[in-house]
This record gives sequence, C-alpha cells and structure tokens, in this order.
Amino acid sequence: MARVSGAPKLVCGRWTKWIVVLVWIVLFMGLGSLAGKLTDAQQNDTAAWLPSNAQATKVSELQKQFQATDEFPAVILYERAAGTTDADLAKVKDDAAKLAGVDGVSGPVQGPIASDDRQALQIVVPIEMGPVGQLKVVERVDAIRAIVQNANNGLNSYVTGPMGFAADNTEAFEGIDTTLLMATVAVVIILLLVIYRSPILWLLPVISAGLTLVIAQAVIYLLAEHAGLVVNSQSVAILTVLVFGVGTDYALLLISRYREELRVHEDRHEAMGIALRRSGPTLLASAATVAVGMLCLLLADMNSTKGLGPVAAVGVVIALAAMVTLFPALLVIFGRWIFWPSRPKVGSTRPSDRGGWAKLGERIAKRPRAVWIGTALVLGVMTVGLTQLNANGLAFEDSFLDQPPSVTGQKLINQHFAGGSGQPLIVIGKASAASGIQDALKGTDGIAAVGEPLVKGDLVRIEGTLRDEPGSAAADTAIDRARDAVAKVSGADANIGGFAAITHDTNAANSRDTKVVIPLVLLAVLLILMLVLRSVLAPVVLIATVVLSFAAALGFSAFVFKSVFGFNASDSGFPLYIFVFLVAVGIDYNIFLVTRIREEAVRHGTRKGALIGLSATGGVITSAGLVLAATFAVLTTLPLVLIVQMGFAIALGILLDTFVVRSVLATALTLDIGPKIWWPSSLTTDPEPVAPAVDRDRDPERV
Repeated sequence: MARVSGAPKLVCGRWTKWIVVLVWIVLFMGLGSLAGKLTDAQQNDTAAWLPSNAQATKVSELQKQFQATDEFPAVILYERAAGTTDADLAKVKDDAAKLAGVDGVSGPVQGPIASDDRQALQIVVPIEMGPVGQLKVVERVDAIRAIVQNANNGLNSYVTGPMGFAADNTEAFEGIDTTLLMATVAVVIILLLVIYRSPILWLLPVISAGLTLVIAQAVIYLLAEHAGLVVNSQSVAILTVLVFGVGTDYALLLISRYREELRVHEDRHEAMGIALRRSGPTLLASAATVAVGMLCLLLADMNSTKGLGPVAAVGVVIALAAMVTLFPALLVIFGRWIFWPSRPKVGSTRPSDRGGWAKLGERIAKRPRAVWIGTALVLGVMTVGLTQLNANGLAFEDSFLDQPPSVTGQKLINQHFAGGSGQPLIVIGKASAASGIQDALKGTDGIAAVGEPLVKGDLVRIEGTLRDEPGSAAADTAIDRARDAVAKVSGADANIGGFAAITHDTNAANSRDTKVVIPLVLLAVLLILMLVLRSVLAPVVLIATVVLSFAAALGFSAFVFKSVFGFNASDSGFPLYIFVFLVAVGIDYNIFLVTRIREEAVRHGTRKGALIGLSATGGVITSAGLVLAATFAVLTTLPLVLIVQMGFAIALGILLDTFVVRSVLATALTLDIGPKIWWPSSLTTDPEPVAPAVDRDRDPERV
C-alpha cells in the first residue's frame, strides 16, 4: 500500500483539510477589501508606460514646470465638404469664446485655423487634467461637445486630439473589468460542464480560481503601493484571464490524477495524497516555467511591459498555491459524489486505456518520423504569414475596432491639415538657447510649423508641428532629425516629447525589448526543463517545437488579421507579448506530457512510455488547452485592436500546442528518437524497463 506523508498528507488529512480551507477563508477575508483598490493603483500615464530614460518621458516630467499637471489638448475639427462659409467662421469664433469658460481649460483657445482647401476649420483647447486624471475626461469632453455640436446648416464637428482620444478610450472601457471577469467565468463554467458533465464539480475550480484572483489582486495592490510595482489597465485585464485559465488548468490536471487514484484506493484521503505527490512536481515545474518566463519581462525597457511580468508571476504563483492546497482539500471534503453522475469506482477501468488518444498513439507509432516531419512542414507553411506581419506600431486612429468620433476627426485633420496638427512635438530645453532651438526646428525637414518660445524660469518650451501623421515612418524620421538638430545646439540640453514622440519612443523601446527578452525567456525555460527532465536533449527538442508553434501561430494570425479582420498593422509590442505567453504558458502542455512519459519510461521503456503518457494525459491536456484558449479568447471581446490581436493569437497558439505540438509532434519525436531523448541521464542506456510492465489498474503503488 502506498504511503503518503509530508505536505500532501497535511493538505488532505482527515482533520487538516479543514484547517487548509480555514486559512484560505481568513486570507480572503483579510485581503479581499484590498483587491477592490487595485483599480485606483493603476498608472496609465506616459511615465508609467515609457522607459524612464526616454526623451518623451523626460518632457512629460518637465512639463509640470509649465503647468500644474498633465495637459491634454482637445482639437475641435469643423468640416463642410462644399467649403466653409463666413457664417461657419462666425460660429467657430463664438464656440471658441464659449469654450474658454469650460472647467479645466488651462490657457487661451487657439484658432480658428482654416485649412488650405477651405473645407475645414479647427480650434485647439488646452485642458488641464488636474489630480483626478481621467476621472473627468468624459465629463469635460461632453461639456465641449455640448457647445460645438450645435447645428449650423450641415457643418460637422468632431472633438479629437489627445483629449478626444482619452474620452473615447475611457468610454469604451467603462465597466470592462466586470464584463471581462463575467465573460471569463462563464466560459470556464460552460467548458467544465461539457468536460465533466457534472452539475456540481465545476463549482470547486471556479470558487478556487475566483478566490485566487481576489488574493492576487490584493497582493499586487500592496506591491504597487509599497514596492513601486507599475500596474496598468492592460496588465490587470491579462491577470484576470491568466489566473482563471492557468488555475483551471492546474485543477484539471489534479482532478485527472485524483480520479485515477479513486479507481485504485477506497480511501479518498489516501487517493488525493498520492495524486498530489505524483502531480505536485509537474504542477510546480509548470508554474515555475510560467513565472520565471514572465519575470524575464523585468529586463524590458517599457515600464508597461516590465510591470506585466511581476503581475503575471504573482497571479500564477498564487494560483498554484490555491490549486495544490485549497482545491484538493475541497475535493476531499466533498467526497466521490462531487463527480456525479460519473463517480469513479474502485477497480473500474480508465477510459484513457481504450480511448481515442490511445488509438492516435498507435497510429503515430507506426511511422513516427514521417508524422513529425509532415507536422513540422504544415506548421512551417503557417509561418509564411509572418511576411504579412506589420508590427511597427499602431496609430491611435487604428487602435479601435470601431470608429469613435475622435478617430473620425483625426482622419479629417490628416486630410485637411498637416499630419501632426493637434499633436505637436514639445521641445523643452534651456531658456538661454531658445533661439537656437527654434532655428534648429525650423530647419528640420518634416517640421511644418514652429511655435513661439514659452519661458518659465531657466527652461523654454517650444512646439513643432509635424508635416506627416504621427506614427508614420516619415513622422518618426522627422522626430529623429529634430532630435539630432536640437542636440547640436550649444547649451540647449533639450528633449523632444509630446504625443507623437511618445508613439515613436514606444515603438523603439518595444523593438529593443523584443530583441533582449525573447532570448532570455528561451534560456530560462530551457534551464528549468533541464532540471525537471534531468536531460539536455529532451528540453532542446521541446523548446524547438514550441518556438515552431509560436511562429506558426503568429504567422497564421498575421494572415487572418490582414485578410479577414482588415487590420493593417499591429502594436510594436505584439510579437513579444505573444512569444512570452505562448512559450511560457504553452510549454505547460509539453511538461504535462513529457514528465508523464518519463515517469512511465522508467517502468516500461521510452517508446511504450510515450504511448502510455499520451493516452493517460490526452484527455486532461486537451481539456486544459480548451479552457486556457477560451479564456484568452475572451480578450477578443474588448474594443481595442491590440487586445483583440493578443487574444486571438494566444488562443490559436495554445490550441496548436494542445492538439498538434503536444499530441502529435512531441509524441512522434519521442517515439522516433527513443531512449536517446533522455541524454545524458541513465534512461539513455537502459533500453529495457527497469521493472516489469504491469497493469496500472491493478497496481495500487503506481500512478
């Protein structure tokens, strides 16, 4: 009879299981109130996203010497295709006078400015956000719209520019945290009902994941408040999906091993103890891989990317803790009836022994080399779509799925005015070099206009209007030229920022992070796999399969984005996000499979162990993959192009890992390479099992 001791016995002991549940309830009650404060701890301003050494970040900080807080200009665009009239001009002047009295206006209203084609007029209203930040964005933009949208014989008006963008963005995401959470929970519940066909069992993973999310949010809030962790709306949204997806995956794996043991052991406490002892190392390796992979993001330059790493790692670690303590304790408390109507009985046969995954393994075993080569070729064809990937950054007007008023207005500005109108470059340098800075800007190719110097103390602030649309290659080139020009001005010590420069610096930082972080993630995951599998060759093979899967998912996604969704570009950080999630999270399924194969190889040899491992883990890994893919797919319900692209590509990559890489490619490679895959461990030189093969269902000592 198997003996259970240590942590597994503590978690599922006859009395200690109640203590485990009580501890989690106390944690929930003690930290629950802090979770709700996470929204207030979010930092969505420029400095919280960009690297601290970026010129745009420095300008954002220096701006505070010219104004109390961040200033968001609202650009009002008036347009009449037949040409504006004198009456239109009079209305715009009247609007400008009224707008000066709107709450938050921090300076004189600029304009009206007429376009060269006489079809449009624009005015610029500087709005000081104040300490409440985006809380008053919508309120102030609504006040502006109430003034400018009065009918004037067909004259159309749009509130755009940074203030208009901020308002439309805020409105689009209003209540999105609750919506995302509800959608994620609904998806998990539906899939668990389908997988287990039990009207009750789904409650335990959902309760455990929900409690995990609350505690994770509380811990992250404490880190944000007291350890300087940068948290933003993007990382909070991903945390919700990640905790439910990964937590449910761990629950599914534990349920699978627990059910196996219930078919062998009458005592459910003993069954759970053995299940925990056998599956615990695999779950720990999986969580460590994801957490370490995410923590590699700490080496990114982008503050938003850097902050996502610890947020995701905290979520994964707490999810693991809950799923190896709270969740098994709950399963044991509820007993076998929780599986009703399919309660596992002692002595019953595992469905996996005669199921579809066992048959698939038999087919692969006939010609493993042909199978893995053919599968790799198919994935290789999917990578061709990478030629259509345009990850050079998204212009703001391309960031929404729909077209809010601010986007429509910006597109009209691009038609009638200089591309950078309303989003000027802001140059801040030494006041003593004001004339030199101004001349340098005027002499820069790509700068359409230069404003008058504004001096405050020993600093000067000068605005420059780009000729081309911010985010375009031409605009980026002009920004680089302008920075080179002002850098040559003696004693200027100038930095160039503003919204156009923010876009430029964001793309540059993302490009750097992609080149630096991806190799580090690969190295970290490789080292963990070597420790877990006690092999060199097997981890290299697994890493190669996951990288191929990533390239295939990214390539096919790029094809779909352009040909189906009509997305012509992707955020510059998109490839890095997809890589980290697919390699760190997607490797899970290979860990689940290969650790089981290695376990079986000790008794049955590598080739037979591969077939047993596939049949034993096929159902649970497929279920886990479907749950995780579906939770990430929930991100496609959000109205932002970047988040939709992330949700689609990650979900696709997880499905490829689940149904193709793990079930076909990894299995075929293991069968073809044979015992050598464990090089340099002793399994390489042991072609025969170290113990006679046994019937798993009649051997209570084996899992």
